[in-house]
Amino acid sequence: MGTASGDDGRHMTHHGAAERVNLSTRRPFTTALRAGLAETFFPDDPFRGFGALPPKARAWSALKYFVPALEWVPQYSLDKFKYDLLAGVTIASLAIPQGISYARLAKLPPITGLYSSFVPPLLYAVFGSSNNLAVGTVAAASLLLASIIEDEVLPEDDPERYLQLFYTAAFFTGIFQTALGVFRLGLIVDFLSRSTITGFMGGTAMIIIMQQLKGLLGMKHFTPKTDLVSVVGSVFHYRHEWKWQSAILGICFILFLLSSKHLRKKMPHLFWVSAIAPFMVVVIGGVFAFLVKGDEHGIPIVGGLNKGINPISISQLKFDAKNAEVALKAGLLSGILALAEGIAVGRSLAMIKNEQIDGNKEMIAFGMMNIVGSFTSCYLTTGPFSKSAVNFDAGCKTPMSNVVMSVCILLVLLFLAPLFKYTPLVALSSIIVVAMIGLIKVKEFAHLYKIDKFDFVICMVAFVGVVFFTMVIGLSASVGLSVLRALLYVARPATFKLGSIAGTEIFRDVKQYPNAKSVPNILILQMGSPIYFVNAGYLRERILRWIEDEENICKAHGQDLQYLILDLGGVTSVDNTGIGMLVEIHKSLDRKGIRIALTNPRLQVTEKLLLSGYIKDTIGEESVFLTVKDAITSCRYALQRSTSKEGGSEV
Repeated sequence: MGTASGDDGRHMTHHGAAERVNLSTRRPFTTALRAGLAETFFPDDPFRGFGALPPKARAWSALKYFVPALEWVPQYSLDKFKYDLLAGVTIASLAIPQGISYARLAKLPPITGLYSSFVPPLLYAVFGSSNNLAVGTVAAASLLLASIIEDEVLPEDDPERYLQLFYTAAFFTGIFQTALGVFRLGLIVDFLSRSTITGFMGGTAMIIIMQQLKGLLGMKHFTPKTDLVSVVGSVFHYRHEWKWQSAILGICFILFLLSSKHLRKKMPHLFWVSAIAPFMVVVIGGVFAFLVKGDEHGIPIVGGLNKGINPISISQLKFDAKNAEVALKAGLLSGILALAEGIAVGRSLAMIKNEQIDGNKEMIAFGMMNIVGSFTSCYLTTGPFSKSAVNFDAGCKTPMSNVVMSVCILLVLLFLAPLFKYTPLVALSSIIVVAMIGLIKVKEFAHLYKIDKFDFVICMVAFVGVVFFTMVIGLSASVGLSVLRALLYVARPATFKLGSIAGTEIFRDVKQYPNAKSVPNILILQMGSPIYFVNAGYLRERILRWIEDEENICKAHGQDLQYLILDLGGVTSVDNTGIGMLVEIHKSLDRKGIRIALTNPRLQVTEKLLLSGYIKDTIGEESVFLTVKDAITSCRYALQRSTSKEGGSEV
């Protein structure tokens, strides 16, 4: 193979290049570390501009950042309150039946659901950053908590300890969520991909619907397990407990609720009809059960609800080894799920209004809600989609709508709670069934299958795991598969051979653009990921394979491969193993007479390549270029000089 000789055979020049790569910029370690941490934990740079303020103004701005209510309350007006009042009353009418229903789903006293709709919304109004989120209990977290805590104690065996574990779990959830917000570790929630959440929520909705057969059929006994086989088996095992009266009433309620949802789709301005429909089911069902003495005729009722606001429950938190382990597990798992749902709902609604919410502020707000909630007889709360969507449709302007809802719940607790004792259990089951139907997103499943088969598999793993095994298994398996996929992308990053687009100075992937032409004697590869110990071995083998393939192509045209140009524009960082890999590539190619050029290395990469001596001692500073075009120009110039010298020596 012919090679260049002399200095031109060893070095390239920046012939014709207008600009050179800046190799002089160096950052002290502390500066680089601070910049890296800022990008990781403060990508939104929330405190930008604070440094120019006087100390008092800086302190006030920082306080407003952590307490968003200080920003919107001073500008609050009566005009905004009219909208918030309507929205607050509307979501309160939904919060009452949902609170009771989801507390029953968690196998807690029904009044606990109302307690959880009184205190947490007040805290969210102070610390929350979303104008659209409505706070309350959620079905998925309720069932997840119940499924974990029931492994330790059954509610019928020790109802007091069962309730205490829910309070303790809420406390751990609050501490966990607050810590994530304060230390800006929301990236942990990012491991719950949209595919995982879609599959998990769909599977959870499916088993919740199946579990409601107990209420719809008026049964007294049921399995504590959540998997489909156990639930169906339990339904038929206790078929002698089926009550036809309860079933007929349940069908009527479900049809009424579905009709209200259909009306909302056809006439969006009548959103309030579907919003108050669950409350109407509770009222109508309660009146009917009272008049016909339903509890004596196959229509079980909720039973007594005590008047009065939330009792203090600090003394009921249990931190001994026997209780803390299960409460911690339940709190962390349900806390991550609640964060993912609440932040996703808040962001999706904010986007419609072209607003912004701060995920870290939301985590602090949710954390404060659950810490204080655990002290005041509440269990886990977050921002449920159904209630938040109603709040949004009702025209809410600020978090004041949560305050209005809380006041409405307060009035119910003080004066009306006993009236709900006649609420038929079948009415609550009907409300849950209709709410859960909307969470089984068949269209989303089909969309995932069409767009990305791997995402579809991740979604189905969560769905099938929840339905046929347990909620924890389904969630863990799906998250594990998502992480494995991410690791595969890191460990097996793509490299592209670039070619020239005719008539332009643009270089693109030759597979995507078949008309892009290779440059004679030169192989151009684009690296599109960090070069780490995880992928260094793979990249070495892949680059050498590209070299081998290109050498064969060159030989077929009677040419030799002379240069390898690595476009590092997409390489965000490189570690010591990655640098070692580049040195090995250089040695391997040097033996073949092939030289390496680098283009557009980023600051973080340049610093390490300089400190390691790779640029100065291995390839030389003259082999680093700003653009691919500059590198090609220099390579061609060196080839021409080499050819001229060889021709001259022959003469």
